[in-house]
Amino acid sequence: MSKTPRGTDRQQAARDHLWMHMARHSGLHNGGTVPIISRGSGHKIYDDQGKEYIDGLSGLFVVNAGHGRAELAEAAAKQAEKLAFMPLWSYAHEPAIDLAERLAHYAPGDLNRVFFTTGGGEAVESAFKLAKQHFKMKGFPGKTKVISRALAYHGTPQGALAITSLPDMKTPFEPLVPGTFRVPNTNFYRAPEMFADNEKDFGLWAAERIREAIEFEGADTVAAVFLEPVQNSGGCFPPPPGYFDRVREICDEYDVLLVSDETICAFGRIGSMFACNDFGYVPDIITSAKALTSGYVPLGVMVVSDKLFEPFTTGDTTFYHGYTFGGHPVAAAVAMANLDIFEREGLNDNVKNNADNFKATLDKLKDLDIVGDVRGAGYFYGIELVRDKNTKETFNDEESERLLRQYLSPALWEAGLYCRADDRGDPVIQLAPPLTIEQPEFDQIESILRSVLKEAANKI
Repeated sequence: MSKTPRGTDRQQAARDHLWMHMARHSGLHNGGTVPIISRGSGHKIYDDQGKEYIDGLSGLFVVNAGHGRAELAEAAAKQAEKLAFMPLWSYAHEPAIDLAERLAHYAPGDLNRVFFTTGGGEAVESAFKLAKQHFKMKGFPGKTKVISRALAYHGTPQGALAITSLPDMKTPFEPLVPGTFRVPNTNFYRAPEMFADNEKDFGLWAAERIREAIEFEGADTVAAVFLEPVQNSGGCFPPPPGYFDRVREICDEYDVLLVSDETICAFGRIGSMFACNDFGYVPDIITSAKALTSGYVPLGVMVVSDKLFEPFTTGDTTFYHGYTFGGHPVAAAVAMANLDIFEREGLNDNVKNNADNFKATLDKLKDLDIVGDVRGAGYFYGIELVRDKNTKETFNDEESERLLRQYLSPALWEAGLYCRADDRGDPVIQLAPPLTIEQPEFDQIESILRSVLKEAANKI
């Protein structure tokens, strides 16, 4: 039995004291147990009983370089011995300078200025505030509104939550920051019937809805459009061909900033350091976090274009925004060591070379009646589950509850696969494993999913 330093059973201590994130606590409070993860190695994690699991979600789209990287721990210890903390509030330190230069080198176009945060939500919050200040400094104080896509998740701070498009996550905290609006996402599986056989036309239609929203609200009131390269929430919606080209044209036409929220998609998840490079567009701002350090320490980032930073180079103009731990020297040093691993081991190339094989392996699951669609890019996929494959009929709320929470999540875990069964939108299983895996691990994941999904239809 696992004990805390005070001698308490750890499950009991969890019941009494731990407030988990995004979690229902009723089961634990009523005497249930929670999985306790004790260690990780490569693409595997282990619970406190020693049982092994495939980490099919990289923790939370985070541990891209894999678990147990001793050199990242060593980089943290070495930096902590030298300089454990110094803020970036009008001072600088070497790790932040070095990392900023490196990230600017990876970024496309003139995105050369790097603002550090401690996470993705803070990066989105930073971009929201910068967009507003940018247009005020340009003499357009009315340009404050933001557009995002249906079902999209952009974080939990008040501003970022306002940009998020998930009503159940927002309602308890209203009123939120006003002035955020929604447009359709790029879920081709559920595209309007007129586009059922033409993904490119569907993408252009979806892009035009952004233009329409800008015109409806008034171009002189819209500051930014926030889009993920591959939208996570709802189940991995990749952009159709031509989509981002058209969005970039629309933003330029109406003087609206394009923010590429790459909290998940950056650092090899799709195949490049920044996913906008994978899809061939240059945003005005990139927001990211998670895999920048492979999760070994918290760090987020906002990378902005020269034109957005230029007003801050003269006079007393200041971006009155910051975080105590943003750009923490230990975090920045770990990020540098993490990116060294990416380059030395060719992790991005591993994704580019194997993504088609991963997709093809997951596509085998389409022979199951409950699997409607497999979609995504790189090492980032969603498997949509349906009641009727021919009509694409989905499950009602009660059925989804039974399918995902009462059966799939515990069954997949018991079978040795950690991933996400999600119903923010239609029911999906999401996969985002470490970038180190190849065909043997693809086959293991497919085998576990197949065995569990075969039983799933009987549980409705």
